[in-house]
Amino acid sequence: MRKFLAVVAAVTLTAVGLAVPAQAGVRAGVLRCTVEPGVGMIVGSQKGVSCEFKPVRGRREHYRGYITRVGLDVGFTTGGRIAWAVYAPSQRVRGALAGVYGGASAEATISGGVGANVLVGGFKHSISLQPVSLGAQTGLDLAVAVSGLRLELAR
Repeated sequence: MRKFLAVVAAVTLTAVGLAVPAQAGVRAGVLRCTVEPGVGMIVGSQKGVSCEFKPVRGRREHYRGYITRVGLDVGFTTGGRIAWAVYAPSQRVRGALAGVYGGASAEATISGGVGANVLVGGFKHSISLQPVSLGAQTGLDLAVAVSGLRLELAR
């Protein structure tokens, strides 16, 4: 099982890394999200997220939204967590993470699983979200898809 998950993790990171090139910019902070449970419906899924952005400079910000996948997404998950390094034109990004992101994702879950999502979007499509840790979740799921993330500031 561990070998299988290690192979899936390596393939996931390679596929996602090739799918969306990194954008130029500086590291502005880390975005950590909790993903709600969900069910893949073969051609796609949508799961709610609750996120906290910890900037290099400034106060923490809270966001909410959802992740949408279009492509192969079969199974169910009980929820999970994912963290992204946030790259932007500058370290001053207050409120700039709100918006729509697009990119690629891949994950495999058998009891416990891993996944990665590389996304670009936000303010004028100038924000790049690069995985800093594999998303951890439980359930039974396989997904290789084009992903979207919509975030708005939580009030």
